[in-house]
Amino acid sequence: MQLGINLGYWGAGMDADNLAVAQEADRLGYAVCWAAEAYGSDAATVLTWVAAQTTRIDVGSAIFQIPARQPAMTAMTAATLDSLSGGRFRLGLGVSGPQVSEGWYGVKFDKPLARTREYVEIIRRAMTRERLSYEGEHWTLPLPGGPGKPIKLTVHPQREHIPLYIAAIGPKNLEQTGEIADGALLIFPSAAHLEETAITHLRAGREKAGKTLDGFDVCPTLPLASGDDKDVTALADTFRPYTALYVGGMGSRKQNFYNQLAQRMGYEKEAAEIQDKYLAGDKAGAAAAVPHELIDQTTLLGSVDRIADRMKAYAEAGVTTLTLAPAGFTLEERIASLRAGSEALERSGLA
Repeated sequence: MQLGINLGYWGAGMDADNLAVAQEADRLGYAVCWAAEAYGSDAATVLTWVAAQTTRIDVGSAIFQIPARQPAMTAMTAATLDSLSGGRFRLGLGVSGPQVSEGWYGVKFDKPLARTREYVEIIRRAMTRERLSYEGEHWTLPLPGGPGKPIKLTVHPQREHIPLYIAAIGPKNLEQTGEIADGALLIFPSAAHLEETAITHLRAGREKAGKTLDGFDVCPTLPLASGDDKDVTALADTFRPYTALYVGGMGSRKQNFYNQLAQRMGYEKEAAEIQDKYLAGDKAGAAAAVPHELIDQTTLLGSVDRIADRMKAYAEAGVTTLTLAPAGFTLEERIASLRAGSEALERSGLA
């Protein structure tokens, strides 16, 4: 199992430290550095900046939002980033959510699975550097009846095949991800529930494509906070607002994929309470309603030995790249968490 790091969103208050964190991850041998986007910073610019000032670590989009870019533009960006980084780019895609898709980009949030499939097919076709033409429900290239003609990508990526990941939560999206992608980006993963909430659906998609999970990258993101095992409860409490945001407020009442995931993990009543309070404006109450067990199952907390044991559980559950979001209010604390993750991997025997 390899380790990755997730810098999250640029503009979240830790910008001055993020490069130092990425460079330390590069020095420690982390495999990949991911950056996210929502409706603030874009991921492509951040990844270019990080790639220019690191040497070995891959850079990956977690995620490029599908409603934000035409698929051919995403292929251009992926090819350019791979070329500039010397073959270190990983392309992560996701549909985002209805509020961002419709409120920020003005793109209808409908048929996300079909849109994702067509988007991936166009990117794959563009990356072959053959003349691009496509006929689908959501995209037709070139547009019929106009001056457009099939053209081909002029940029030469470093590699013939750039790894493509999809951020997936729901069963149908996970199955399609297994079928059409090279890896899955997961969030709020519990090692104890990973088989039924993710792996079984990914496996079904791989079987549809006539493949197995061999070579497929199962890549969840987990916050990490190192400390004394006696302080696990206090460490978990620092993540209450984070968990409440996703389970309670990320998406609408009917379309909150994270809330549905918590329910599938056995927290039906708690997930409903968190959402009710969050949507009513009681963010503190929503955070207080998050069960300690839910936080502890979906984060890495405590001593290096405790974290190493948890890493073993994730590896046994099918994780191949464990992406860490190292917690800390200062650069020193974040670096310490990063080093604890690296040490834990060594102690686990999984490196």
